[in-house]
Amino acid sequence: MHSVRVWRRASSSLCRAQRLAARRRSVSHTAAARPDLSGIYPPIATPFTAKQDVDYQKLEENLRKYAAIPFKGLVVQGSNGEYPYLTEEERVEVVKVVRRSLPQGKLLMAGSGCESTRATIQLTEKMAAAGADAVLVVNPCFYKGKMDSRALIHHFTEVADSSPVPVVLYSVPANTGLELPIDAVVELSQHPNILGLKDSGGDITRIGLIVHKTKAQDFQVLAGSAGFLMAAYCVGAVGGVCALANVLGQELCELERLCKSGCWEEARVLQQRLIEPNAAVTRKLGVPALKQAMEWFGYHGGTCRSPLQPLTEAEAQQLRRDFSTNGWL
Repeated sequence: MHSVRVWRRASSSLCRAQRLAARRRSVSHTAAARPDLSGIYPPIATPFTAKQDVDYQKLEENLRKYAAIPFKGLVVQGSNGEYPYLTEEERVEVVKVVRRSLPQGKLLMAGSGCESTRATIQLTEKMAAAGADAVLVVNPCFYKGKMDSRALIHHFTEVADSSPVPVVLYSVPANTGLELPIDAVVELSQHPNILGLKDSGGDITRIGLIVHKTKAQDFQVLAGSAGFLMAAYCVGAVGGVCALANVLGQELCELERLCKSGCWEEARVLQQRLIEPNAAVTRKLGVPALKQAMEWFGYHGGTCRSPLQPLTEAEAQQLRRDFSTNGWL
């Protein structure tokens, strides 16, 4: 009887090993056609009706306008899409709507991060089925005191092992309260199904160090804000996922062109004009300011979903000054 139990345990372990090997072969096959992330992506906002339902009609109208701008693709269900306030069903449906409207050749990156590894894996599979070309996975943060390198490496490895599409790590310390540790990013960069990192922290030394330490891998770093886009290009970033691209998309694509062409003086002048409006719609006033600015620039921004509140009159006036004094309004 003892030998039977030992045989069963050995057989079970062998089966698990075989399943893992098959999954890794599948991941390696997926990784063979790794997309090129270089370029500008707006993390699109989610329009709502007066009753705070997702307004799919206005979303599609925004998408038609974005189609005329030379974006590399779109990020859906990022921080500026108010993803924590959407149900899972809404998150997936928004991705489906964007996929139907997105011009051929444009890359769709969908946010699938959840607090648990299991939930992230499940949502990642749903995002891939909805049409995502890659997933943007924010780190878990509710138990942030326990989210050390060991926990985060385990989490992202499990997600990447299971994901049908490439994974992009997402570090946004202003919202999560922690940065992805550099040692964790370097180790994860070796995974065949982890494509790159969106870093929204703004520490250029850190971004440059990550680029340097992952140069042996096919690992791509994206700046997470327009405020430091030029500096990120200087240290090796390949593009940017920038909230300001929702309203000044042509200008950010022009900044990318200038940086890649080596026109640094022209790039510097344009970058400086973008710093104040970018700060207003990110760190200073956030998503409500982004949605207000979208209205001024001919897009559907509208209200946020509660508990986010609209700008006060004083905040709206300050936002207009931040855009107008830099020549955008």
